Amino acid sequence: MAEHSLSRAIAELAADVTADRLPAAVVSSTRMRVLDTLGLALRARDLDTSQAVIGYVADQGGRPEATGIGLQQRVPAALAGLVNGTLAHSLDYDDTHLPSVLHPSAAVVPAALAAAEAAGSSGAELVAAVAVGLETCVRIGMAGYDEEAGNSTYFEHGQHATSICGALGGAVSAAMLLGLDTDGIQSSLGVAASMASGIIEANRTGGTVKRVHCGWAAHSAVTAAHLVHRGITGPPTALEGRFGFFQAFLHGTFDGEQVTRGLGEEWAVPGIFFKPYPANHFTHTTVDAAAELRRQGVAPADVESIVVGVPAPVIRTIGEPIEVKRSPETGYQAQFSAPYAVTVGLLGGGGLGAGLDDYTDELARDPGRRDLMAKVSVVPDDTCTGIFPYQFPAVLTARLHDGRTLTVDVLTNRGGNERPLTDDEVGSKFADNAGAVIPAEDVAALRSAVLDLDHLDDVRTLLAPLGGS
Repeated sequence: MAEHSLSRAIAELAADVTADRLPAAVVSSTRMRVLDTLGLALRARDLDTSQAVIGYVADQGGRPEATGIGLQQRVPAALAGLVNGTLAHSLDYDDTHLPSVLHPSAAVVPAALAAAEAAGSSGAELVAAVAVGLETCVRIGMAGYDEEAGNSTYFEHGQHATSICGALGGAVSAAMLLGLDTDGIQSSLGVAASMASGIIEANRTGGTVKRVHCGWAAHSAVTAAHLVHRGITGPPTALEGRFGFFQAFLHGTFDGEQVTRGLGEEWAVPGIFFKPYPANHFTHTTVDAAAELRRQGVAPADVESIVVGVPAPVIRTIGEPIEVKRSPETGYQAQFSAPYAVTVGLLGGGGLGAGLDDYTDELARDPGRRDLMAKVSVVPDDTCTGIFPYQFPAVLTARLHDGRTLTVDVLTNRGGNERPLTDDEVGSKFADNAGAVIPAEDVAALRSAVLDLDHLDDVRTLLAPLGGS
């Protein structure tokens, strides 16, 4: 194995880390991300897309190794990862790292949970593996961040960085939990590099395949680690090699120092943004800005027109084609619409300010909401573009029928480093999501167990109650 490759540096960290050697802030943040991910996966269980994947996995059979939410029986670990990763990403409610614009936990946590169950790992081993997997995912994502362009090169190429980088991060987690040594962890990352995939066109024009991306990433991650356990090896320069990952995905333009700088000393995990609202992260500040208008006494009937100024790179996701964004046919399409975000904020939402009940197919087609959305334009704003992608800001300007013009600036994201959610708020989000699927006493027990995760003897006791219907 090459001693000085990028994947070697990650593998050496992974082979050395234990939960009791992690900074306290990393341990605490990792526990909350496991809690958040489980809540999201539970809440997404009954979606049509979730049932399609659950049904597919149920038909496959195989060794009962791990829990897939919604399945009556345990299934092979990789297939459990496919189910739980799909569910975790299906609500567009999962955490985000900036400026890489990755959703790390939705791929890494399901991969790690599946591998931990298969191996009979402890909670402390799971915490260490999730922390390193998240860190790996973020750092590989950041290697493709173009500082000059202010955007991810993965996205510029049409690639879904979340699923692509998540497969590699998840593979490191899975390899750690399977007890692989430094060489094995490095090979697992290298094998997963040949399995990573995902294109992002569904964000623009529809299709539900994006919901499966984190499931596929978790499946690939667990599969890679199991193959290495059986003797398959990966290239030692899988990331930076002439025909490696960064050449294939980034056309050879990457910042390798993002992978190694401060590795093991500076942790990105605590700074990953939690999502307070179940919609594309680019829309959140628009929800907040419209909610501020509501607090100022503005009602939908008062509005003549609204202009939402956002960073130029996000318009293609939440503002184009504008006819589609003003008339979403489904709640899922509404999650990617800035005009719809205005309706949520102006009318008022549930949860922490916007909840899943605010993004239904019926509400997306509601005539009153469509009348309001028809008045909304989405334009680039220079101030917002200058801040992006460290935050996803919005400047909302409303012209009212009484002749007034009101402007609201929301330049930082709630749930991020400048407006963080408290542990109680993350816990409330979990309870809201999980409580829609499992009894209140089970919600409380699961929350308590996850918050004490690093003292749990066997992860299987945590997940066993989550299977079945």
